[in-house]
Amino acid sequence: MPQELEVIAPEKLRERLEDAKRSLHIGTLVREIAELEKASQASGFWDEAEAAQAAMTELSAKKETLGAYEAAEHAVMDAEAARELAEEDEALFSEANAFAASAEKTLNALEVAAYFCGEYDNAAAIVTVTPGQGGLEAQDWTEMLFKMYLAYAAQKGWKVEVNDTPQADVIGLDRATFTVSGTHAYGFLKAEKGVHRLVRISPTDAKKRRQTTFAGVCVIPVIPKEQEEAIDAKDLRIDVFHASGPGGQGVNTTDSAVRITHLPTGLVVTCQNERSQIQNKASAMKILQARLHELKEDERAAELDALKGPQKEITWGSQIRNYTLYPFHLVKDLRTNTETSDVEGVLEDGNLDQFILPFLKHLAEKTC
Repeated sequence: MPQELEVIAPEKLRERLEDAKRSLHIGTLVREIAELEKASQASGFWDEAEAAQAAMTELSAKKETLGAYEAAEHAVMDAEAARELAEEDEALFSEANAFAASAEKTLNALEVAAYFCGEYDNAAAIVTVTPGQGGLEAQDWTEMLFKMYLAYAAQKGWKVEVNDTPQADVIGLDRATFTVSGTHAYGFLKAEKGVHRLVRISPTDAKKRRQTTFAGVCVIPVIPKEQEEAIDAKDLRIDVFHASGPGGQGVNTTDSAVRITHLPTGLVVTCQNERSQIQNKASAMKILQARLHELKEDERAAELDALKGPQKEITWGSQIRNYTLYPFHLVKDLRTNTETSDVEGVLEDGNLDQFILPFLKHLAEKTC
């Protein structure tokens, strides 16, 4: 058999397919899809709209995973058939390799689905970016990261609801809180938890000196309604005020912004990007529920690493990724040593999968 036929051996593709089938529990997945479809057709299913929508989101994600497996299975079968024909006719060697290469690409995508074994991996994600050391520069860096995540979400076809993005006094944002919804939104974005370090020539320094800046990224899952904590109204202090973030003409004419303080824990949530006080309050309560759940999970040490990860000060030596714009261009993830010189592609276009996927693969090897 010519050497070129063995570049991607169909036997190896078949082994990877079987491994993925076991990792994804395909048999169980098929049964769960059937059960969800049956439930969605029952009378009264949409009486509880939020729960029904969550069920439909889960069904869509499971169908997507099953579809990816079936596509990979067909691709591997095509590669096997093409190899058999090539063994009889050498003129078909290059075509057989093309089928094998296509199957490998399909398997690569399928194996990503196996990374999402966490309870909340298909949940929406609440992302908060907070300035660290660096003063004005850190506030500008916060806004840069916020825009980077918006671009990444657009790549994925995810929906983004901006909850709180108050402008800083001079440059950038005081913070950015937003909710991302879509297939495996939390599963992907949990890889971004941690400290992000920027090195560049300061745009606010008249002497154009190099500046090192930090921002922290917190990612928590939106909790299903049935898992929400019971909150006593007496434990809440609710303040309303004029919104200061974007929101269109008239956003500052009424007390539409809402700040909720959970008195027993001291947790504070602010939402001001909706025009309506009612909408801002609803968003703030959803974020508060997620943070209360996170706090509860933090108390369970066995699950701490899986859901939250270690918390670090937003300063030197604690970063997960470096973004260097001067004296050279380089973005490097310090957890996996993945790096690229295409800084613009990362910050402006949101090309983050090159960092996220290696980390998720490493995480899945330990937890899935």
